[in-house]
Amino acid sequence: MEYVRGLLGPVERKNSWQLAEQAGEMTPDGMQRLLNSAAWDVDGVRDDIRSYVTENIGAPDGVLVVDETGFLKKGTKSAGVSRQYSGTAGRIENCQIGVFLTYVTAAGRSFLDRELYLPKSWIDDDARRHEAGISKEVTFSTKPQLAKTMLARALAADVPARWVTADEVYGSDRHLRMWLETKGIGHVLAVKSNEPLVGATGSHVLTQVHARVLADEVSEQEWQNLSAGDGASVP
Repeated sequence: MEYVRGLLGPVERKNSWQLAEQAGEMTPDGMQRLLNSAAWDVDGVRDDIRSYVTENIGAPDGVLVVDETGFLKKGTKSAGVSRQYSGTAGRIENCQIGVFLTYVTAAGRSFLDRELYLPKSWIDDDARRHEAGISKEVTFSTKPQLAKTMLARALAADVPARWVTADEVYGSDRHLRMWLETKGIGHVLAVKSNEPLVGATGSHVLTQVHARVLADEVSEQEWQNLSAGDGASVP
């Protein structure tokens, strides 16, 4: 639990005043105690939030969105902290990486789930794991594997969704794509231009080709620009 709290902390402590105001509290002390030292079931809270979100904005055409973000750090004690690429900073920085699952429908959007990415250097260091409160049962998982874990939880909980979407970090993982196919859920995942995919080219014969070859088979008139939401710019 402690290493999960470590992931939540950098965001929530910074905004403890806003959280306290929303809860009707006069000071942020209670929120800070909740986030820093109170004993609470983080997975139970996650499940309660998921149920609340599903009940209030759930829709059959909902979209499950996977993405990651970095939490910049200065020390070496925060669970999972390492010099790694952070999209937040746009470069390699000393940071934690969290993989998040969000949910979007016409009625609104919300976070659903989270997993902390732990580099192999952390998994292989027993002393460091113990100090950070990371149990021995936690093994190394890639970011796509963490995404699959969260998606599996959402689908098992009957979160209504028609699509899954994510960037090329996840789209380039063939096992994740195949797993989504077995689940029968639509998915729009970005891939690199040289990602090997199975598709029919001009010969109409299924074969393995690079993604850019399949893209080139689509005429310019068949492409359609869609807005990502109100205020989003369309290239």
